[in-house]
Amino acid sequence: MTPFAIRLTFHGDLSFFLKSKASRIERQLSEKTSIKDVIEACGVPHTEVDLILVNGGPVVFAAILTQDVEVDVYPPNQTRSPLFPEDRLQVRNIEKFVADGHLGKLVRDLRLLGIDVIYDPAAEDRQLVRTASDEDRALLTRDRRLLMHAAVRHGHYLRSQNPLKQTVAVLRRFNLGSALTPFSRCLRCNALLQPAKKAEVFDQLEPLTRIYYEQFQRCRGCRQVYWSGSHFEKLQKRIETIRSRLSGEDTI
Repeated sequence: MTPFAIRLTFHGDLSFFLKSKASRIERQLSEKTSIKDVIEACGVPHTEVDLILVNGGPVVFAAILTQDVEVDVYPPNQTRSPLFPEDRLQVRNIEKFVADGHLGKLVRDLRLLGIDVIYDPAAEDRQLVRTASDEDRALLTRDRRLLMHAAVRHGHYLRSQNPLKQTVAVLRRFNLGSALTPFSRCLRCNALLQPAKKAEVFDQLEPLTRIYYEQFQRCRGCRQVYWSGSHFEKLQKRIETIRSRLSGEDTI
C-alpha cells in the first residue's frame, strides 16, 4: 500500500519515554498498523496512555491506521482535564498490585499503608505478567518492555528510583489516598493482620517484650507477631511523610 505518515504529539510527562525527549514524532508506515503498536514503537508503554486522539477524535488501542493522521497521546495524570472524560483508556481506582523484584522498599511502604501488593524478589517476568493478568492486578516496574506485554492490562512505570517518590507516585496514579489503612497488613507476606491476645502469642515474644507490651497483632498468613515497639515511632513518621507528600504539603 502507499506509504503514509503518522504525526504524534505526546502530552504531559510522556516525553520521559522518548529517546529524543521531544514531544512530537513522525513515523512513516507502509502497512496497516494498530495505534497501540505505533505508540509503543516510540517507547511509551500502553499502561501509561489514558487518551488517544486521532485527528481530534478518541480511539481505542486496537484502532488501525491506514493513512496520514495527527495523533495526540495523553497520560493518566491529566485527569483534571475535561477532554473526553468518557474515553479514558486506564482504570484509575485499582487497589491490588504485583511488583517486580527491584522494588522491595516500595513494597514495604505500600504494605505499611495497607495496600495489597504481591512481591517475590525471585519472580521471573512471565510470572509477574501471569499474576497481573490472572488476578487483575496492576504491575509496578521499572521495565518498560514488561509493561508492553499484551497480557498486562494495568500497570505503572516508576520514573524515580527513590522509594518515597515511588510510593507517592503510585498513590497518586491510582487514587489511593482514601484507601490507606496503615498497620493492617503484614510487611513480610502481605496477608492481613488480626488482633491477638498476649497469651496466644506469648511463646513468640522476646523476654522484654513479654514484660512491657500488652497489645499485639498477628499475621493471618505467616503468623508473624506485631506490636508497638521501638520501631513503631519510626514507621509512624514514615507514614506522616508519605501523607504530607501525597497531599501536596511537601514537594517531591
